[in-house]
Amino acid sequence: MERLTTQLARIARDAPRRIAMVDGERSIDYGSFWQMASGFAHHLRQAGLHAGERVALVLPNRIEAAVAVYGIWLAGGVAVPLNAQARARDFLPWLRHCEARFVLHESGHRDVEQVFAQWDGTGIPLPCAIALEPAAALPVADGGDASPEPDADDTLAQLLYTSGTTGDPKGVMLSHANLAANTRAVVAYLGLVQDDLIVNVLPFYYAYGASVLHTHLATGACVVLGPGLVFPVQVLEALQRHRATGFSGVPSTYILLLDLLERGGHDLSSLRYLTQAGGAMPPAVADRVRQALPAARLFLMYGQTEATSRISWLPPERLDEKRGSVGIPVQDTQWRICRDDGSPSGPGESGEVCVRGPGIMLGYWRNADATAKALRDGWLRTGDVGQLDAEGFLFLQGRRSDMIKTGAHRVHPTDVEEVIAELPGIREVAVVGIDDATLGQVIKAFVVADEPVPRAEDRIKAHCRARLAAYKIPRHITFVDTLPRTASGKVRRIQLTEQTASP
Repeated sequence: MERLTTQLARIARDAPRRIAMVDGERSIDYGSFWQMASGFAHHLRQAGLHAGERVALVLPNRIEAAVAVYGIWLAGGVAVPLNAQARARDFLPWLRHCEARFVLHESGHRDVEQVFAQWDGTGIPLPCAIALEPAAALPVADGGDASPEPDADDTLAQLLYTSGTTGDPKGVMLSHANLAANTRAVVAYLGLVQDDLIVNVLPFYYAYGASVLHTHLATGACVVLGPGLVFPVQVLEALQRHRATGFSGVPSTYILLLDLLERGGHDLSSLRYLTQAGGAMPPAVADRVRQALPAARLFLMYGQTEATSRISWLPPERLDEKRGSVGIPVQDTQWRICRDDGSPSGPGESGEVCVRGPGIMLGYWRNADATAKALRDGWLRTGDVGQLDAEGFLFLQGRRSDMIKTGAHRVHPTDVEEVIAELPGIREVAVVGIDDATLGQVIKAFVVADEPVPRAEDRIKAHCRARLAAYKIPRHITFVDTLPRTASGKVRRIQLTEQTASP
């Protein structure tokens, strides 16, 4: 497999005037993208970057953030994209942990500046700052055209910090081969071509967002940096204005857009593919998306940062037949269901999803213990619980850590969430277990509804009684305006649990 830099170099040579990215009123073609990446690589080398050293990026989605990643790779460095909306208390442990040699950030970022002021001489050198003005170009140096390594290998390319809620920083190590394998697989099942154009609202520091970027650049397609989801109308306007062929989001993304989509008024007939990851999309939401955008093919996907974002995909033509499934493994990937002791589960038996393939991470940066727990004999222990049907399609049932133990029973939150989500007027739902003196835990549901519904709690419990075993019926139901989420769009169940130690 070729490295992503090699693929980019070929497109820049063959189609230099093709537009690679659009950022508001700015755009950049592939030829200029390559020249800027090469120039930034030479700048980093002249500034003292050595092969394998880390360069942190604290930038919002903008052209320079994408170009910088390729420049870092051309210079032999390791890209460490970080959430630009994080605070100093987050940046400090991240930068110390990865021992960043440089930090690329927008000028005036107070939290980054605070980190530099707080650096306390723990033996880890203070990173060198590269500050960019808004919309300013990257610093470049003349050194001729950079020469990418032609073949992807297990050389470290990227560190991505997972969105855990507690504990020390955990940096997922992804190699050039990991990134190339992910790109090849996604391009294949989406059928991406150079005429595609995607409006991207996913951040580049998020594995899913990075995958969207690299897969489209690898095919010579165009990536339009979309507006934030705070303004969903603007997202739909961007899709219409640019005649987008693709869009990617997490379930909450589509939920935010659905009300507007269902009202009509936007011509989105150009869309041919929609992708979803970042947590399971309830079947009822998938149905609404397909009804609102009937011409587009909806690809439900499952992945983890530790698997370079993508583990499986569900062929759109089998959505109804395999309702609730996350599909089949991506190209060259295998999976199996394992019991607690690591032995393979029997047919139809639930257990932990374990995955092996070219997208599986090298491990966690400087964390041998965590690596040993996650990787065993080349298999990634995902921490997700599921089962396979007779055709090998995977049905997820939740996280092992999310499992609710009530009395003698174990309940997967998704079992309850999907049933509640069937009711009209229910936008979102999250289920957690809360402490109970008698049963150990009882079930509590947090529900986001369109509007106050008379006797809504009674209706939900009645619906659950008709569809679920008695021990799965929520004991408590609380209506909320929003659900707390990580930067990647996943529900922070631990936050819900912590804020409701008692009903």
